[in-house]
Amino acid sequence: GINAEYGDPPPSMEAVTHRRLNRICGHVNPAPTAAKDSLTVTDNRTGETYEVAIMKSVEESKPGMCKAADFKRLRMYDPGYTNTASATSRITWIDGDKGKLLYRGYDVNELADKSTYLETSFLLIYGELPSKSQLQFFSDRVMSHTYLHTNLETFMHSFRYDAHPMGMVMSTFSALGTFYPLQNPSLVSAGASFYKSVEARNKQIHRILGKAITVAANAYRHRVGKPYNAPSNSLGYTENFLYMMDKLAESDYVPNPHLSKVLDVLFILHADHEMNCSTAAMRHLSSSGVDVYSCIAGATGALYGPLHGGACEAVLRMLDSIGSIDNIPQFIQDVKDRKKKLMGFGHRVYKNYDPRARIVRTLADKVFSILGRDPYIEIAMELERIALNDPYFIERKLYPNVDFYSGLIYKTMGFPTDMFPVLFMIPRCAGWLAHWTELQDDPELKIIRPRQQFLGSMGRTYEPMSARQEKDFALKSYKSAASVRRG
Repeated sequence: GINAEYGDPPPSMEAVTHRRLNRICGHVNPAPTAAKDSLTVTDNRTGETYEVAIMKSVEESKPGMCKAADFKRLRMYDPGYTNTASATSRITWIDGDKGKLLYRGYDVNELADKSTYLETSFLLIYGELPSKSQLQFFSDRVMSHTYLHTNLETFMHSFRYDAHPMGMVMSTFSALGTFYPLQNPSLVSAGASFYKSVEARNKQIHRILGKAITVAANAYRHRVGKPYNAPSNSLGYTENFLYMMDKLAESDYVPNPHLSKVLDVLFILHADHEMNCSTAAMRHLSSSGVDVYSCIAGATGALYGPLHGGACEAVLRMLDSIGSIDNIPQFIQDVKDRKKKLMGFGHRVYKNYDPRARIVRTLADKVFSILGRDPYIEIAMELERIALNDPYFIERKLYPNVDFYSGLIYKTMGFPTDMFPVLFMIPRCAGWLAHWTELQDDPELKIIRPRQQFLGSMGRTYEPMSARQEKDFALKSYKSAASVRRG
């Protein structure tokens, strides 16, 4: 019955059991679950379970990268490498969600405001901002290599009168490597290790940065049927480029300093952009040990494409096709109906406003104030206004990118549309060379050789001609005018 000490009824068996369990649990001190930087993978084909380490990252988003080789008997399938890291780099970082772009940790907006293209090139290639004497030495060495061998000029003269400047630049850089056989790893005893020499690398850096503006200016002069100009190395980098493009018979010609500065800032903004198509091509080619001039030519070829460096040119062709402000509503509707493409808006990486576009928008206003507004500008500004206020584009985060405004600036400055990719290629040489340099010192450097998912036929037997059934293939090509005449 009654508890004599407290006058309460005795506890039930259930309550006693519950108290004992609580007492036992109180003596158990479970170890806290430690967070592990790894994945636990179970292969359901075999039942095997194993851990895959997650690599350390300085990125805020902590993307959680793993080495593909750690996945046993598995290969990653990633067309376009949209979610694959092919290298470790410390050069450029993009936060696409926040719209941030850093060169060696420095915000590109600050560099555009305070730096110069050659100083930014030094930063990208060597990892730190230079001292006054270092920048002077670097600039002097680059500018001393602006001259071209006369045989190379003869080579450029051999192009057709209507050759695209980008094709000329790409081919000329490929030919440039033949003028320096002693730097070619395929032709020297050191072989693929030749570029391990820092002095050898620096020599090629000075040559390429110096000659890029001369080759580009010559391509322009060839396109417009004017004789090539020799460099004037008393001028700055972009001033020299404009001088070689525009000097006629004047003995004291100097480019507009304000336009030279605008071009210098644009060169900073285009100097590098992480592991994009042309930079990946530069690294891919470099991994084979081929000479750096061939690598530059290959990267230029990648940049030539309309989905990459040709996008700026495509913006102007789009504006030309629109024709007038009155046609914009129909064009916008065609874009929504997927009948036409809106060039210069949106970006594969940026899910926010392209940080470079803000700066270029300001530069555009500066150029317009100096040179006036081209008729295309009115179309572009109205197109921008509609796109920035239309829910269709806002929901899809299709903001104007750097190509949109750059094209307007180049058009206003009088550059032919087919020169736009060249104006992209010149500054990008600094980024390409930075990645090329980084790759030479990468202890994980291997020749790049991606795998494939093979879905073709296996084990077919050769059939004699008499036993084959004819398959239907598209074999015809269009006929040239001469072929039509010949029948």
